[in-house]
Amino acid sequence: MFVDSHCHLDRLDLSARNNELQAVMDAAKAKDVSRMLCVAIELQQLPDMLQMVKRYDNVFASAGVHPLHVVEGMPEIADLLGYAADPKVVALGETGLDYFYQKDSIELQQESFVRHLKASATSRLPVIVHTRDAREDTLTLLRQHADPTVGGVLHCFTENWAMAQQAMELNYMISFSGIITFRNAAELREVVRQVPMENLLIETDSPYLAPVPYRGKPNEPQYVVEVAQCVADIKGLRIEEVAEITSDNFDRMFNKVTQAG
Repeated sequence: MFVDSHCHLDRLDLSARNNELQAVMDAAKAKDVSRMLCVAIELQQLPDMLQMVKRYDNVFASAGVHPLHVVEGMPEIADLLGYAADPKVVALGETGLDYFYQKDSIELQQESFVRHLKASATSRLPVIVHTRDAREDTLTLLRQHADPTVGGVLHCFTENWAMAQQAMELNYMISFSGIITFRNAAELREVVRQVPMENLLIETDSPYLAPVPYRGKPNEPQYVVEVAQCVADIKGLRIEEVAEITSDNFDRMFNKVTQAG
């Protein structure tokens, strides 16, 4: 059984699915994708997202504000803690820093990131971190404000081995998306090879970044199997081993899932 550790079900274009999310869920089930973590990017969307998630016993949620959305609304720690109390919310985020797309909100991004980390320390929920072109600042803020006994995930990882090492030392898992299947991702596949399996998660980040052979098409949780196969090929493992280990890793990091499920 596979776990898609990071997807955005509420962002899927369901026009090709008769506007039915159930069709997406059925397709995932047919490929043995048994659980999903639906990740929030802005608090305004969260009530509706939670209502959607609560229809499915095998789907969990996070609560947070993406760094590219902090200008639209900064999260208050009290609000994050309020959402953290929901049985379906097993993580905070996605938060972090993105200096590639938005450099004019760096201070706001950093403040938002710190608020998520403080809420994580209080709630004991792990943090889902987005980082792009902000390697040193991301690690610095994690060292200064993250609780290493709680940890979290660097999702859709595209950085180098040195950053992965430092993040793992802070109790952060490294999650890989369909990017690792892209032809131009040889350096990233080398990072996959080096990350120990006990520190590794797989994800789709759907509806974005569909893996080969679906690149350029809308992504769905069912395609996490292609990510798992790529990891298996790189590591010299059976895909069943990758499914089992990454599922165990998911349960260990997001340990509230057993209560929420």
